[in-house]
Amino acid sequence: MKTFSLFILSLLISIGYLSGADWNVQIARYKQDKACAISYTFDDGLAEHYTLLVPQLEKRGFRGTFWVCGSNINKDNENITDTTRMTWPQLKEMADNGHEISNHGWAHKNFARFPIEEIKEDIFKNDSAIFANTGVMPRTFCYPNNNKKAEGRRIAVQNRVGTRTHQRSIGSKSTLKDLEKWVNTLIETNDWGVGMTHGLTYGYDAFRNPQRLWDHLDQVKARENEIWVGTFREVASYIKEREETKLEVVNKKNTLLITPELKLDQELFVEPLTMVITGKEIKKVTVKQGKRRLPVQITDDKVLFDFDPYGGMIKVTLKIQK
Repeated sequence: MKTFSLFILSLLISIGYLSGADWNVQIARYKQDKACAISYTFDDGLAEHYTLLVPQLEKRGFRGTFWVCGSNINKDNENITDTTRMTWPQLKEMADNGHEISNHGWAHKNFARFPIEEIKEDIFKNDSAIFANTGVMPRTFCYPNNNKKAEGRRIAVQNRVGTRTHQRSIGSKSTLKDLEKWVNTLIETNDWGVGMTHGLTYGYDAFRNPQRLWDHLDQVKARENEIWVGTFREVASYIKEREETKLEVVNKKNTLLITPELKLDQELFVEPLTMVITGKEIKKVTVKQGKRRLPVQITDDKVLFDFDPYGGMIKVTLKIQK
């Protein structure tokens, strides 16, 4: 991964302001400078995702990614054709509450078994259905049967921030100890973990008792100072933006002028990034981007703030401890 950092030597002699200090300016690897990221993804639009799973996620402040096949989704509660699947109004409610509803193909067509024109229709038809029923255009994709045949993949990646190319099963074969080890490894390696499962009490890879998953979520919640739990779209977008953003940093008296430059599609890549400034112990800091004052976190010698990578120059005024 690229590191976007610049050490700045201040020549200012005024007491308490950047006096002879080296400052490191960089974009955090993950949001709020967390050690790792986890995205919880759930396939096939099962009814119990809405009735059982979503309340458990929201109780802990988490949001998930739900890959659905539009052909299996029920129109509404009065028109149920498959009792094992969600309804479009339920998916709309989930989207309104911050969950990601995204594309798993209209009819779950395996890329290796169907002509490319059918695959193309399967992808685009599902995009249209999800957008029409939730108001949010899917910007990620999950490969049916995990088949990533190159010809189909070239279509699937179009107008996306990412597609699910790697995942870790968190279903019935995983123990609580296994999942804890997975999380520990993510933290140690500063990695992004994509958890994947289907059923909770029924369906493919269902748990005998979903309490195991709830206990795992509790373990992650207890370490949220180290872990960013974000939707697949959020984390994929953040990583790509971080990799592509260039910073120009100018030290002007008691102020750092930081200009980010990002040339990605602003309609697709919409995630704010986190800036990290380190140096001496900081007493006070104000940050503005354009006319907007940005919220700041200060911990000892580190300053954190979220910024718009397309939003122009950022003015940071720092005062250090005497």
